[in-house]
Amino acid sequence: MAQVRRSVTEALWGVCAADAMSMPVHWYYNTADIRTHFSGWITGFHAPRDTHPSSILRLSNTAGSGRAYGSSGDPVVGNVILHDKLKFWMDPRGSVHYHQGLHAGQNTLNVLCALRAAQVLSAGSFPSAADPAARAAVLSDYVAFLTSPGSHGDTYAESFHRSFFCDWQERRPTAPPEVLEFAERRSRRMLNSSRSDGQLNAIGCLPTAIPFLLMSATANEEQAVCAAVEFVKLTHPHAQLEPLVSLYARALHATLNGACLRRTAEAALRSPALDAWDASRRFMQRADRFPASSAERLKVHQSAVESLGLACYTQGALTSLFYLAYCFHDDVKEGILANTNCGGENCNRGAALGALLGARAAYTGSTVPQTWKNELRDAPERICAILRDLET
Repeated sequence: MAQVRRSVTEALWGVCAADAMSMPVHWYYNTADIRTHFSGWITGFHAPRDTHPSSILRLSNTAGSGRAYGSSGDPVVGNVILHDKLKFWMDPRGSVHYHQGLHAGQNTLNVLCALRAAQVLSAGSFPSAADPAARAAVLSDYVAFLTSPGSHGDTYAESFHRSFFCDWQERRPTAPPEVLEFAERRSRRMLNSSRSDGQLNAIGCLPTAIPFLLMSATANEEQAVCAAVEFVKLTHPHAQLEPLVSLYARALHATLNGACLRRTAEAALRSPALDAWDASRRFMQRADRFPASSAERLKVHQSAVESLGLACYTQGALTSLFYLAYCFHDDVKEGILANTNCGGENCNRGAALGALLGARAAYTGSTVPQTWKNELRDAPERICAILRDLET
């Protein structure tokens, strides 16, 4: 039990460190821009630049999911969530950084939501994280957090947040049972629709799942997977997600309980859901020709992630995630840095990868570097509160 608790602890630190490390270069699709803008590859926490080389923030739909083309209705951004941030979405320069205004070591909105969810779950006296009351409490806190002006400093909220609050604003439920009823009804409607919102099939679903898995670390695997999948259905109601979320959930639950991450990552890459072992193996063999931590090896990893899945779409991003988990199964520090410097959707991919690498590190005598823990701005207080709750 104590070993699993240490694994949960390092997983939490891994989530936060990987997200904060990637934040200034989130969605940098040309990795050369990373080296140019930060005078070399990222090796520590940085604040983002005000501008972003490939920002499409101004094209994003402020009234709901996806792009602004053909959108209608009053903006959710500025009125319901992100109360003081609409001006950045409308900036005529069109190159505003998605996380402008954050400081070095701060976390993005998705990880802040994950930390809050973990705290709600750890403080609550729920029969299990899979219990409907647990989902209700987390959703109620989520609503309060995102609709409270000044509750966080991030500028961007991805499609699933905007879609959720676009639907929520009609009746604005806040009590846990009412928010859960709204989310369940909305989920059923969207899952049964013949027109799925492809923007919800994104790796950003995993940070919402991770707290339910960490708080189910000592439960049986099926209960842990159920807790994660059922919550993701409420935030990301897309029919193709369940097998992918289940695959990640089983991998993280196994790693928290001492399974070899290298073997677990290989099994995931070989699974029918990804079927990417042969493609991944070619890059692994190429990377092995170069010294560890070398620029040449990083270039291979960058090529691998670009080929396997650089963007947010879940299957490709999850493939890249497990590729990196395999390559860095015993090196949480270098794995987090490689993920950052591979660019693309490195924040959400990184948070999910960081959970795996941190969880495994607790069993190998390694940890997320203490200097990183000290330099994180949002995470320490919340992680300490979560751990205190787990000890009572």
